[in-house]
Amino acid sequence: MDFGVVLQTNPPASRTVELARLAETHGFSHVWTFDSHLLWQEPFVIYSAILAATRRVMVGPMVTNPATRDWTVIASLFATLNEMYGNRTICGIGRGDSAVRTLHGRPSNLATLRESVHVIRELANDRSVEVNGAKVHFPWSRGSTLDIWVAAYGPLALQLTGEVGDGFILQLADPDIAAWTIKVVRDAAEQAGRDPDAVKFCVAAPMYVGDDREHMREQCRWFGGMVGNHVADIVARYGADSSVPKALTDYIAGRQGYDYNEHGRAGNTHAAFVPDEIVERFCILGSAAEHVERLEALRDLGVTQFAGYLQHDNKEETMRVYGEHVIPALATPVVATA
Repeated sequence: MDFGVVLQTNPPASRTVELARLAETHGFSHVWTFDSHLLWQEPFVIYSAILAATRRVMVGPMVTNPATRDWTVIASLFATLNEMYGNRTICGIGRGDSAVRTLHGRPSNLATLRESVHVIRELANDRSVEVNGAKVHFPWSRGSTLDIWVAAYGPLALQLTGEVGDGFILQLADPDIAAWTIKVVRDAAEQAGRDPDAVKFCVAAPMYVGDDREHMREQCRWFGGMVGNHVADIVARYGADSSVPKALTDYIAGRQGYDYNEHGRAGNTHAAFVPDEIVERFCILGSAAEHVERLEALRDLGVTQFAGYLQHDNKEETMRVYGEHVIPALATPVVATA
């Protein structure tokens, strides 16, 4: 299992770079960031500094979207970073949440998401593609490679992920919900003639190592509110009696709006409706042993990466414990050969 961290690009940017460098030191293989240009600093500028300050980690957004950035510009950003630092970038993409809603926009539809994945992938992998009736390519790019991982919750978005995604991002750590989503993605990949085992599966959720249960829950309750935005869209589209697991949909009954000015922040006042049970199920909290136990369960379901959100007050210590105890416990064993 691979391990990543998910950072917000709050100023100063040097702090984001330092956290990324520390993550690499502790054995994390991926550094992801939010991508919401009004709420936080521009991530692609900071990616260049992260890549310059590190040697191995893969870097990219969790997640960008097709609405706020031109698709060819997204591809050019990745291909340029790959030329500068080697092929160390990765693209997480979804329909769009805070980046579009803060502008009173709407998430992209799935047809747009599908098309954007195709355009970005082709250009960032040194291939030609048709855009607006014109066949285009990057004549300056040589050897760039980019995987695109799609974030999804609802049935049709999960199906699209299986059909076109190099990887799947599930933003919560509940094993029951993970099992359902992974099955939908795998089935869709197989029906599309793809190898289901070739699709990577990433679970992304807050990780907090500590022993004060109440404090940890309060620090991470914001995450249930963030997920609730996507769940509300699913319920509005499919209804409360759809194939989507009740564990994912029932808890938003008490949801009463959302203020994106507090998006992704500990102490978010609009996440009070999220019960303790959901915080515990969606996040990974507690001792190193508790983290290992949950991650082993997710690994057994087919999860290939855990990316931990660090939007809380115990960032450095959590990464240290992961580096010393959790990551080694989940490391792929080396098989001796004769």
